[in-house]
Amino acid sequence: MCKGLATLPATCLKGAKDIKHKISFLLQKPEPQAAHPTAAAKRVPNPAEVEKWKESFGHVMNSDSGRTVFTSFLKSEFSQENIDFWIACQEYKKTSPSKLPSRAKQIYQQYVKADAPNEVNLDGETREETRQNVEHPCPSCFDKAQKTIYTLMEKDSYRRFLKSKLMQDLCRKHGNDAQDTKEKKSFYCADNRKVLTGGA
Repeated sequence: MCKGLATLPATCLKGAKDIKHKISFLLQKPEPQAAHPTAAAKRVPNPAEVEKWKESFGHVMNSDSGRTVFTSFLKSEFSQENIDFWIACQEYKKTSPSKLPSRAKQIYQQYVKADAPNEVNLDGETREETRQNVEHPCPSCFDKAQKTIYTLMEKDSYRRFLKSKLMQDLCRKHGNDAQDTKEKKSFYCADNRKVLTGGA
């Protein structure tokens, strides 16, 4: 007989929630492609940027192209809700005072509330504190929850991101580009020497 969810081990509940997120992600309708992609989405990051991303998670999050590439990685891991929530919190802080209540409610119901469509992984205390904050919304009412998710991405997803095929491909591409540039320079130098010496 079923004795209720309370008797199940915490690991089982967490596993079930992860499966639920993955299924809900797969069932979501694909978002229509924008007619004009953003500059960050179109621009290929340069080697210096990619090297910076390896130094710290902060460099990734402070870069438009870094966030774009990191979001692509999170999509592959079915955990895009984390960066979506973080970005929503950043934008929320810029919301005009008159719109804070409605926007706070939207973010809470979308990401924080238990069984939310894009629920992020928060501990019970932080979730409850955020719920209370939303009842009296202010620009900082999601700060603790946002910091928790940032730390989660930094300690977990970011480490896998650095070892991911996505990052390896970027580094390999820049390595090949550098080699091509070097070969072209050598070719032009040799060609110029021929011209200067009158050689064939």
